[in-house]
Parts: sequence; C-alpha cells; structure tokens
Amino acid sequence: MVGVGESTYFRHGRAPEPEFVLTLRAILAAAADASIDPRTIDGFASFANDRNTSLRVANALGVHEMRWSSMQWGGGGGGGGGAVQHAAAAVATGCAETVVVYRGICQGQYGRFGAGGYVSASPLRAAYGMRSPAELFASRMTRFMAEHDISPDTQKAVALASYHHAQRNPRALMHGRELSPEGYDASRWIVEPWRLYDCCQESDGAAALIVTSAERARDLADRPAFVLGAVTGGEHRSGGFKENVFDPEVFATAEFTAAAARLFESAVLRPEDVDVVQAYENFTGGVVMALIEHGLVQAQRANELLTFENLVAPTGGLPLNTAGGNLAEAYIHGLGLTVEGVRQISGGSPNPVPETEVSLVVSGPMVTPATSLLLGTEAALG
Repeated sequence: MVGVGESTYFRHGRAPEPEFVLTLRAILAAAADASIDPRTIDGFASFANDRNTSLRVANALGVHEMRWSSMQWGGGGGGGGGAVQHAAAAVATGCAETVVVYRGICQGQYGRFGAGGYVSASPLRAAYGMRSPAELFASRMTRFMAEHDISPDTQKAVALASYHHAQRNPRALMHGRELSPEGYDASRWIVEPWRLYDCCQESDGAAALIVTSAERARDLADRPAFVLGAVTGGEHRSGGFKENVFDPEVFATAEFTAAAARLFESAVLRPEDVDVVQAYENFTGGVVMALIEHGLVQAQRANELLTFENLVAPTGGLPLNTAGGNLAEAYIHGLGLTVEGVRQISGGSPNPVPETEVSLVVSGPMVTPATSLLLGTEAALG
C-alpha cells in the first residue's frame, strides 16, 4: 500500500457535497499521497454495496483503462479487509497494476443504518424488538459475557481508548470532545449491554487506499505497508439469522473463530507479533470478542488486560484504534481503520506506536463473511 486518502469527515447529514464527490476526493487524495496520476489507476475494489460504482468512478477520474473491478459480497463493514484482499490478489496475479480500494458513505443522504426498522425484520424478529443492528447483535454479546465472565468494564475500556486517541486527531469528529469514565457510565442505554458510547457513529465521508506491487511500492514510498496476510471466511452455516445461527457454538462469537487462525498461518506470524490493532467497532462488545478470537487476549484474562491503560498509545501493551475508530473518528464502514493501519506502518498516525512492524486490521465483527488483514513493514515479510 503506497497511498491513503480521506475526504473531510462530517456528522450525519452535515456533508455539503454528494457522496460521490466525497468518494472522488478521497481517491484523489490517496493518489496524491502515492505520487501517482489518478488516471493510471486500473483496478477498483469496494464492499458493502457501495453506490459509487467502479465504472462511474473510473469515468470521473479519466482512467485510461480499467482492468479490474470487484465488490466484496455481504458482511457490511466486515467486507473492508476482503476488498483489500481482492486488490492484492488482482495485483499478485497480474490482472491489474494499481488498484484503489474505496468506500463512500453518506448516511445523511441515503438512510441511517442504526435506525429502527432499517434492518429488514421478519414479523417474529420485529415482535421481539429486533429491528436495528444493536438489537440484533446485543444478545450475542450478552451470552458471550455470561459464558466467559467478561466484565462490562472491558467494553468501557474500548470506548475510552478510542475517544482518547481522537483527541490527538484533528480529522476525528470527536476531536475536542473527551469521554470520561463517569460520562460513559452516565450515558443512556441503547440496548443492554450497550450504552450510547458503545455504539459507532453515523457519519458522512469517504476513504481510499492505493495497492500496487511490492517492487513498484519500493519506488513510490519510503516506507510502504505490505499486505502480510488477508482472510475472508465464516464458520459452517454461519450466515443464519443473527438470533438463530444454526450452530450454537458460533452464536456467541464475532465470527472470526475459523478465519483468524488462517490469517496468522498465511502470514507465518503469531498473535504476539502484532504491535497495534485497528478493530471495527460497530459495538464495543464485538471488539472484545474479536481480540479474543484473534488470539491477542485469552478470554480468562480479558478483564485483566482489556483496560484503558493497556489499550492506549504509545505506552499500552495492546494499542487499539489509534485514530479514534468508528466510535470517535468517523464511521466510513470501517475503511478509516484500514487507513490508520497503513499509517501506523508508513507514518502519519496521530498516535504512532514506536517501532511498529505488524499492524492488525479487523473488519466488522459479528457479520459474515468476516475479513481481517495483517499489514507490516518490509522487514516483517520475513
């Protein structure tokens, strides 16, 4: 990865320009960061049913020739890592030379994901109040907490760390809006076990990344971020309705129980090699589950290790969501987390972790297909 870019981020409904224009701004910023002519981009990859189709984007950019176009199926924000995987596969197989991974989303222009009734609900689900993503996923975290004796304080630590990091990130929508433990505790319930600050924002904006070959990357960037590993997957029949997953062993998970092991195997790395983590927070509970399922924390030690002090950069042992994440930077369907994962390797993070060699990016927990990325320095290639 040789370039990252973002539009300005806006609160829900505050974007002064159409979603498509914001998407182009992010792609142009990524191309400028990579020092490439945007017309030489020949591949496009996105996810989560991005409305900004590759053909329309390519035409607007004046692209000379489009050689690759792909969309990660399903998974909503869980598709971010999968889109990067598509781009890397296209480059590795010679199908394209320069692929842009992008996501534009304006919930103020096209509808709110978090609104009740936005998620299509069967009469049975609606009768029990399961009409929004929070209501659909909350029971999974409740069961997980009960099965593993997970304290609610682990979720609070995730929220506090994200807000703490946003205070050093002028791009973050929650920059200048600190969150205290008392403020978290006083916030209203959305659906147990999640309070207001456990839930991601609704934002308007776009983000983009440029993927090219390792050989070309060395000429374009002083410190490119290499894709060490990428996975897409799900457990047996894991795509069942969220309150009726076919396999009861999968219900109380973030859906990474199968894919995470393959991620580290593909990169010939271990969880303890990870220096910094960007984990998608649709809800803080999903982050807790995802960290455990990726082997970064054992469930029996989660209450001990998932603390504010341990999750903040630069001193924590497991720095998390160092630009503010979906909670406090902006909700761009999680692609902002991948941008920050690259910046921890290449430079430019608002909260850099010293001597970072390996950066883990976890996309959309509790959705399928689940996807994850390992990014790293050239030395981490082994």
